[in-house]
Amino acid sequence: MTTKQSFCSVLAPIAIDYLAHARALGRAYATEEHVLRYLDTFLAHVHSDLTSESFALWCHTGNHLSSGVQRNRMRIVRNLCLYRRRTDPTCFLPDLSQFPAPHQVIRPHIFTDTEILAVLAAAEGLTSNGGSPLHREVFRLAIVLLYTTGLRRGELLRLTVGDYEPYEHTLVVRESKFHKSRLLPLSSDGYHELDAYLQARRARELPTSPETPLLWNRNRGGNGYTGTGIWMGIRALFRTAGIRTAAGRLPRVHDLRHNFGVQALLRWYRAGVDVQAKLPFLAAYMGHVSVISTEYYLHFIEEIAACASERFAKHCGGLIVGHCGDAGGAS
Repeated sequence: MTTKQSFCSVLAPIAIDYLAHARALGRAYATEEHVLRYLDTFLAHVHSDLTSESFALWCHTGNHLSSGVQRNRMRIVRNLCLYRRRTDPTCFLPDLSQFPAPHQVIRPHIFTDTEILAVLAAAEGLTSNGGSPLHREVFRLAIVLLYTTGLRRGELLRLTVGDYEPYEHTLVVRESKFHKSRLLPLSSDGYHELDAYLQARRARELPTSPETPLLWNRNRGGNGYTGTGIWMGIRALFRTAGIRTAAGRLPRVHDLRHNFGVQALLRWYRAGVDVQAKLPFLAAYMGHVSVISTEYYLHFIEEIAACASERFAKHCGGLIVGHCGDAGGAS
């Protein structure tokens, strides 16, 4: 817990309140606290409040960092200043135009059904080894769960056998990002794959107690796969399946989470439901604090554009035709 003694500059009270407010909303803000502590120490050393001059001097201390890191540090301080302006409208606010240029956002790869089937076929070619007797089954399960649930990689790795409820076909994702736990109903593909995987573990007399990692291997004392291990294994499957992004690179594992959001949006458009009304449900399923975070994963791909256009034409096409007809008659 942050205490007043841990901050010592003029900014101390506002920094403490800001971090407490953010954490009350479910955010961890560990990086933010680290940056603000560094700023606080600097301001205490120069005996200054946060002004345009002291901010510029503080930014100069990070010139050895990459432009992306510098920009993120400056953004964190700017957000603190925006919070401060709620009670002090005249306080200094960093100018966004003076920040380093942002890196180009990586466009996620949206997988086709054919590509996912190719990845699963590549997983079928995996063979067991001493450290991972269920090498094939583990990577099949990892792909299916990431694709059908939109789990974060870390969430997948932290799952235990006891987090799966085989009768209700649900997964418990315990405190993850934003300190949120959630219960995920699984698709039929998801729970059938899970049931088959656990049956294979029992058949080989491998650990299936509730506390054991779901993605289990014999290495590291049976503590499960690491993030690097899963990342390298899935990228190898992408390579074997011949899947590349538009830029010619291998997709990222995180692209499967983007894919989940896009596919949910596409299903809703095709079903004719109110997409905006559904977004809070998607946000809760994906473990977001609000739909604002979820919208980051909702990319306007060609299929969604076509569905949206059809819906618009169905509901508003008559108005447009009528308007154009009136305009033509008046000319």
